[in-house]
Parts: sequence; C-alpha cells; structure tokens
Amino acid sequence: MKWKNSSLVAVPVAVVGIVLLLVAPIPAWLLDTLIAVNIAFALVVLLTTMFARRPLDFSVFPSLLLVATLLRLGLNVASTRLVLGHGYAGQVIETFGTVAVGGNIVIGAVVFLILVVIQFVVITKGAERVAEVGARFTLDAMPGKQMAIDADLNAGLITNTQARERRAEVAAESDFYGAMDGASKFVKGDAIAGVLIIIINVIGGITIGMAQNGLPIGQALSKYTILTIGDGLTAQIPALLMAVSTGMIVTRSGADSDMGSSAGKQLSQSRVALIIAAVAAIALSLIPGMPMLPFLIVAGVLLWGASRIKARAVKAAAEARAKAIAEKTSGTSDSTEDLLEQMRVHPLEIQLAADLIDIVSSGADDLLGRVRALRRKLAVDLGVVVPPVRTRDNGELPPSTYAIRVAGVEMGRGQAPRGKVLALGDGLEAIAGTVTVEPVFGLEAKWIPTELRHSAEMTGATVIDRVSVLVTHLSSVVTANAARLLTREDVRVLVDGLKRQNPSAVDELTPSLLSLAEVQRVLQGLLAERVPINDLGRIFEALTLRAKVSNEPEGLIEAARTALGAALSVPLVDNDVLQVVTIAPLVEQLMLEGLRHGEHGSQIVLEPATMERLIEEIRTTTLQHDRPVLVCAPQLRPAVRKLVATQMPTLPVLSYNEASVAAAPIETIGVIRVVTPAVAV
Repeated sequence: MKWKNSSLVAVPVAVVGIVLLLVAPIPAWLLDTLIAVNIAFALVVLLTTMFARRPLDFSVFPSLLLVATLLRLGLNVASTRLVLGHGYAGQVIETFGTVAVGGNIVIGAVVFLILVVIQFVVITKGAERVAEVGARFTLDAMPGKQMAIDADLNAGLITNTQARERRAEVAAESDFYGAMDGASKFVKGDAIAGVLIIIINVIGGITIGMAQNGLPIGQALSKYTILTIGDGLTAQIPALLMAVSTGMIVTRSGADSDMGSSAGKQLSQSRVALIIAAVAAIALSLIPGMPMLPFLIVAGVLLWGASRIKARAVKAAAEARAKAIAEKTSGTSDSTEDLLEQMRVHPLEIQLAADLIDIVSSGADDLLGRVRALRRKLAVDLGVVVPPVRTRDNGELPPSTYAIRVAGVEMGRGQAPRGKVLALGDGLEAIAGTVTVEPVFGLEAKWIPTELRHSAEMTGATVIDRVSVLVTHLSSVVTANAARLLTREDVRVLVDGLKRQNPSAVDELTPSLLSLAEVQRVLQGLLAERVPINDLGRIFEALTLRAKVSNEPEGLIEAARTALGAALSVPLVDNDVLQVVTIAPLVEQLMLEGLRHGEHGSQIVLEPATMERLIEEIRTTTLQHDRPVLVCAPQLRPAVRKLVATQMPTLPVLSYNEASVAAAPIETIGVIRVVTPAVAV
C-alpha cells in the first residue's frame, strides 16, 4: 500500500482503536507504549504551532485536538482499569508517580495539584477566552475583508482567480477560528475530567486495597496514591502541552515568519531596552544577600545582545551610504547614452519618496506586480495597451509621498506612509491615525497603523493597504489620460492586429480614406470620453462610411459612437435603470441657436451670464445623484460635452439616440432649466 493510501486509512483506524480503549482491557506494556505515543504526539503538535507561519498553515489543529482529547480519555480509562484491577499499570505510570512523590506523598500530591491548577486556571481558561474573542472578531471582520477584495477586483489590482483564492482564504480563516472556539471547550472539559478521574482513582484504590485486598490504610493510601499521581501526570503533561498549543495558535497574529524568528527579531529591535535591563540585573546583584553570579551572567548576555544590535545598525548604515554614493556616482555620468536617457520623457512614470522604495520588490504582490496586473485590466477594459510604467525614486518629494506623471507632467500626487493602511468609513474617531482624503474619489479617510487594521475592520470600515491606494490612483490617472497615452505607434499596432483578423475593414479605410493620424485623432476623441475602443472593427466600418462623406473629426467621432450603440449606454445603467438628466426644450432651442461650427469642432455661444447659469444648473442637478447621465439632442451632444468637460470631466453625455439603445428603462431624475434675460424657460 502506498504511503498516501496508508495515511488515508491510518487516521480512521487510530480513532477506532481509541474508542476500543474505552471498553476493551489492554496489557500494561501496550499502555506504556500508548502513553509514550501520547506524550510525543502532544510535543509534536506544540512544536508545529511554534513553527507555523500562520494559523491557517495548521488548519487541521481543531480536529487533532479532538482526537488527542479522546486518546487521553481512553488512556485514563485503560489505566484506571489496570490500577484498580491489578494494582499495577505499567512502568511509565509507576516511574512518574515515584519520581513525583519523591518519598513524600503529601509533597507529590501538592506538586500535582499545582500542575492541575496551572493548566486549568491559567492555560486552559486563557486559551478558551482567546479562541472565543478571536472567533467573534474574525466573523465580524468578514464583510470588510470581502469589500476590500471586491474593491481590488474592480480596480483591476487582482484577477478573478486571485479574488476567489482570497475569498476562500477569508472563509477558511473564519471556519478555523470558529472551529477553535468549539475545540477549546474540549481542552476545558478534558482538564475537568482529569481532576475527577484522579479523585475517583484515589477513593476507589483505597477502598479496593482495604476491602478486597486487606491492606492497611497507610499501605493502600501509599500504593494507590503513587499510581494515581503517576497516572495523572501521564495524562496532564500531554494535556498541558495541547492547552499551550491551543493558546499559542489562536494568539498568533499575521506574520511572515515562524514564532522563533519573529520573537528574536522583535525582542532585539531596541538596543536601549537591552541595556536598561542589563543595568537592572546588575543592580539586583548588588542587593545584600542576593546571589551575584546568576544576575551578572544575565547582565552579560543582555549587554552582548545590545552590542550585536549596534554592530548590525552600523553595518546597515554603511551599506546605505555606499548605495547612495554609488547611485550618485552613476547619476553624474556625462556619456551620450546616459544624457539621452535622462532627457527622455517617459509616457507614464511613478516617482517615489526615499522612504517608499520598499514597496518596489520582486515579490508577487508588490507594486510592480500590481502595475502589471493593472495594465492587463486596462487593456481589456479600454482596448488600448498602456505603456510600461517607469518607477524611480525622487529625493525632492516629501516623505511618504508619490507622484504620477503622464508625458513628464505630474497628474496626481498622494501619500502612502510606511507601516500604515488607509481606512475608509464612519466611526474611525476613536482610532488613532492621520486624517486625509482618498485621492481618487475624494472620500474622507484616515491613515492608521497596520496594527489597528483589525480594530478598524471591526467598526465596519474598509481598510486598503498603501500599494492598493497607489495603484487605484494610477488606474484613475491612466483612465483619465488614456487619450494622451495613445501614440501613433500604438495606433499602428492596433491597426496591424485588426488587419490580421479583418483585413477588408482596414484596407478600405486606410490609407485611402483616412490617414493613420486621422484615425489616431478619432480614437483619442473616444478615449477622452472614456469610450472603450476594443471593438475596433465596428469603429473602422463606421469611419469608412462617414469618411466617404466628410473627414471632419467631430463627425467621425459621432459616427463611431453611433456604431458602438449599446456599448456606450449599457455600462451606465444602475440597478437596471438608466438615470438621465434632460435639458428643457426651450433651453435646447436656445443652445441650438447659439451653436457654432469652427475649425476645432462645434461650440455653444451664449451670453456669459447665461452660460455661467447653465453650467451651474447642470452641476447642481447632476451632483444630487450617484450615477447621472446628461442627454441632449444629437446635434448638441459634442458641444455640450465640451461645455461640461472642464467642470465635470467624468459626467457622461449621451444623445437621445444613444440613450434609447440601453435596453433598460430610462428614468428622468432632473431637467435643466435656465432663466435668461430674454426668456424664462
């Protein structure tokens, strides 16, 4: 039988064997073997909890805890049967009892009772409470974690597969802490059962020894008390190890290393703390009557640790200086290649302050990895390949600050302080942090220490790590500037790709009807209004028909929009309803009278006061709703879009024809009315 199959059968067989211990007698030698297995098993579980990086790495622990509890109870029953029936329960129990008693039954009994009190009152009670609180906090934090996953998925920071994996991990964490809450009750019950079994064994042993075996009370008390204490120790020592394991695994916080590594690293982070502790140990050694050598040894170890911390800090500072000098030296090269590289304007660039360089690493979930995922997401959503993002440090930026540049011009700036996360939501007043404004949606937020993340999630807040904040900001900047990022070379690549799939659409349009530059201008016009260009074949077919009549850019853009049809309006549907803001007929008539066509497209010419009131009316009406859409006559749509673009760049503007193909009910949520000196409408 293969190992995989044998391990599959071994656990059920072991559980059945444990059940048999409760009813079937076993010889003393087999009891010795099972006691040794029980102790070794508890020790392995304890060490495994210490080396586990996360609680979920030992997710089978609640089930093992139940099996271990059942095994100890079975051994208690088997040993009780041998103690009361034969007055002998194997060498392990007898040796434990003899060593613990040490020639004095009273001392042995007191030591044993102290051990029981430690396990029951301290370890078991504390582990039960921590498991209960951990389960409640984990369950309460699930909605916030799910919202954070959905936010990352919508922003393109993670794929659907990664989202499923993270949701499964959140569910597994909830199930684990819930199971630990229930499993901790087994630990408590096992401790109570152990105390009761000891009392029963002592009373039963004395009764059997005196009534059935005719032993004097002193001899019966000595014999059965030693065996009972030995039996209790063989059961309580593994029980104590399992209780410690329970408390240790439920108190582990999120860490990337095992307990030993984390403890060593964190205890040695402060040199001053070690020096003060060493001075305190020396002071204790000088107290009259106090043994000097032990305290001096402890002080020496602490001072040695402090010196190691200082040497490590000096080495790290020297390496940092050497790195800074190397970077400075490499940056002063005057070769032609280096100068050309420094002169080059990158299409998309992220500049980081010196203290933010740590977010750029080679890990799977670092800034570079998230940017790559964002480029894939934007390519699918917008239909354009976003240029590679250059990431570099900028010593002129304030601490914890990043800047996003498009074609050498800064288009966004924000903060991502080290060791903190961004909390969004209400009820954050009681949590320490720095109040700020979320850079994309302008929401009130607070930068809080990473240690308070769980507390913020308990209040119902959405907590976002600093890399997600930066990447979400980058996504917003790229989407808003997609038209600027679409170069002539990008258009050529898109045209070549379409030509392989639909050669007739490309050959009929370019270069006979439109040049590559004119096609680029149309695509940029669509992207400026956040219209995806991934349906390039349909766009080219519409441009071909329109270009035979006129190659005026505004008309070409409107023809492409008409061809895309429902692709423009369906994404704007909210809760199966398209919420629109219309323009009153008299106002539309006034705007049509002021419509002028020029070299740069159409525009509306009105009196300055009327124009100002019109824009203010549009702003006031649309800001009252979450996802409004402004609709107007097809002849006015380009001019109205230019009118609102500077004040409300994200407000969608559709014509009546475009809104009517949304395949969803249309709900009018507002009407634009303007009072002019000439006419009241």
